[in-house]
This record gives sequence, structure tokens and C-alpha cells, in this order.
Amino acid sequence: MNGSTSMLIAIASGKGGTGKTTIAVNLAVVLAQMGREVAYVDGDVEAPNGHLFFKPRIDARFPVDLPVPDLDKEICNSCGKCAEICQYGAIIRLGEQILIFPDLCHGCGGCRLVCPEGAIRENPRPIGVVEEGEAGSVGFIQGCLDIGHPLAPPVIRAARQRSPNRGIRLIDAPPGTACAAVQAVEGTDYVLLVAEPTPFGLNDLRLSVEMLRSMQLPFGLVINRADDGSGDMRRYCAAEQIDILLELPDDRRVAEVYSRGELMVEALPEYRPAFVELGNQLERRAA
Repeated sequence: MNGSTSMLIAIASGKGGTGKTTIAVNLAVVLAQMGREVAYVDGDVEAPNGHLFFKPRIDARFPVDLPVPDLDKEICNSCGKCAEICQYGAIIRLGEQILIFPDLCHGCGGCRLVCPEGAIRENPRPIGVVEEGEAGSVGFIQGCLDIGHPLAPPVIRAARQRSPNRGIRLIDAPPGTACAAVQAVEGTDYVLLVAEPTPFGLNDLRLSVEMLRSMQLPFGLVINRADDGSGDMRRYCAAEQIDILLELPDDRRVAEVYSRGELMVEALPEYRPAFVELGNQLERRAA
């Protein structure tokens, strides 16, 4: 793969705590060591933690704003069209009065577009930041949602937009199947799911698979902390024709390395060949 080729890969999981970030950061380092141009994008904007392992140099910070409506009551005729189009309850019509609830606004701009009197303006409301820098030979981008703000997708979108449109971009997605996860994986070339072989892990893997298939995105699986109880997950994958790209054993040393904020492929180099093979498989599948 040459440096001008663009490949967008998301690392996702149905639940938190599966080892998604462990896979993402170690994969990024190994791909860079293989001579690839790599950017790591931490899209888990409510709890970004990739920086704990990369310890990046941050070179720039960019604010993320949400356009929130502001009503000019002198112009407004209380027609209520803004309230009708708002799907989030951020604008309501109460009698002849229009009420705006900024905390519920998703910044779609629909209210401004349908207002026949031009009575709605949009004011930027800060909701987070995107930080950009480097961690050795890996480009580093992370989104950080302001504490107490409920809207992660705009910050995830801003973080993705800051990543270079070349090389391999790895998006560390938020866990689950809600709007934030959808925003992180949407439009990617391939999704690498990370799951642990427990009853909860299998249940949440099923939900992730349903989401990705509904979005028509190609995907494969890493089973993390694989042990003698992994049979149910393997049988599910066989029945659903899901490729298992890698199985990592339940190794206490990996947890110890993680707790110290170290990279597995550096502290435990015997794992490096597995990540090299994983990187090669992803390049073939996402190309």
C-alpha cells in the first residue's frame, strides 16, 4: 500500500471494556512500523483514552460548536412551523408563544430554514474540542465532548473531518449501537468488531452485527480474552458467516500492561506478529 491510498477502518464494540482501544492503539503502532501512513482518531469522545497509551504531542486544538436557534420575537408571528419540524422537542409552541430549549437542540438548522419570517438566527454553542498532534510516526486526533453535554455525534464528525484523507485512518469508535457509534462507523471501508466471549459479550455482538448489516458495512471480529468458554461465540460466528480475524488469549500480563498505560506490542513483543497479520488482513479486506 502506498502513502496516497486512503483507507478508513473503524474499531468498534457492542459494549465497553472489551479491549477495543487496546486493539486500536497497538494496531496503529504496528501498521506505522510496517511503513504505512497511519492516523489514529479517538472517536470515543465522552471518554477518550487513547492518549494514555500514545502520550502524544498536541499541536493544535479546534473548538466544536453547535448552531443553536435564537428567536427574534419582534419578527416572529408564532406560526409554529419551527416547532413542527423539530424532532427533538427543542422548540415548542405554547399558545401564541414559541419556546426554545437549547439543551435539546441537535443543530440541524431545520427551524431556520422553514421560518417564513426569517425570525430565527443561529448562535454557536461550544460543545467540545478536537485535539490534533503526533505520537511518534502515528498521527493523533481526538475528540473531547464537554462534560455534561449529551451530543457526541457532532464532535465525532469534527474529529473525523480533521483526519487526513490519505493513508490508513483508524477510528476508535464509542461502544454500543446508539447514535454516537453509528456516526463513528458510517461510511468506513471496514469495521473491526472487538468482543469478549461472555454471555453479555455475545449478546452485544449480535446487536453490533445487526447494526452493521443494516448499514451494509463489511466487518470482521477480534475475540479478546479468548478462553475455553469461547465456543458459543465461535459457533455464532460460524452460523452467521462472520470472519474471526484474531483471537487474543486471556493473559493477565496484558491487563497489567494496560493498567500501566503501555503498548502491548512493545511490552510483550511476542504479540507483535499477531497484529502484523491483523494489519495485513485489514488491508486486503478494506482495499
